[in-house]
Amino acid sequence: MAGRKKEEKLKRQTPTNGKGLLPADGSLVAGCDEAGRGCLAGPVTAAAVILPEDFNHPLLNDSKQISEKKRNLLRQIIENEALDWAVAMVHNEEIDRINILNASIRAMHLAIEQLTPVPKSLLIDGNRFHKYNNIPHQCIVKGDSIYRCIAAASILAKTHRDAFMLRQHEEYPCYAWDKNKGYPTKAHREGIELHGPTPLHRKSFKLTEEQISIQWK
Repeated sequence: MAGRKKEEKLKRQTPTNGKGLLPADGSLVAGCDEAGRGCLAGPVTAAAVILPEDFNHPLLNDSKQISEKKRNLLRQIIENEALDWAVAMVHNEEIDRINILNASIRAMHLAIEQLTPVPKSLLIDGNRFHKYNNIPHQCIVKGDSIYRCIAAASILAKTHRDAFMLRQHEEYPCYAWDKNKGYPTKAHREGIELHGPTPLHRKSFKLTEEQISIQWK
């Protein structure tokens, strides 16, 4: 209950316009976030970032709140200035096998395990996480608009996943992944209806309005 009250207080006091994001409370704190949970195709991608205690940047914010151009600029800055960072992907076959929530947490674990040095604590965007190697953690809803390290992780998860989907678009150009990155847009669903699903599509997701018409091979 005390953790929930702290989270609600942070949400009330912290702006979500990219200004006034909070530093982590202490050293070697890793922020964690994911991208691609709601997509119909491709992996869910997670990032873990340990920032210097004095790191800040005026553009830094939740990745969903800033333009693609600014995200790509911030990616370079974060990767150059972070004490350490890592990105991991869990692909569609495993998403179908273990479900998207567990796949998202699995991707976070895979990213965290790459960090050197080992973080002393973790700040997790969202409200669900499985404890990792007895490292203390705190889940924070909309944490990417509160803490700098989580915002940085959201930037890396989003930009790395977008780059992956752009590469896949070259092989599968009929689904408009260069624009929707695998999210369920009208153009994406129309591509599935016209051309069928690809090996990158998530079988456990509703791909079209008439899911029954999809025949998996």
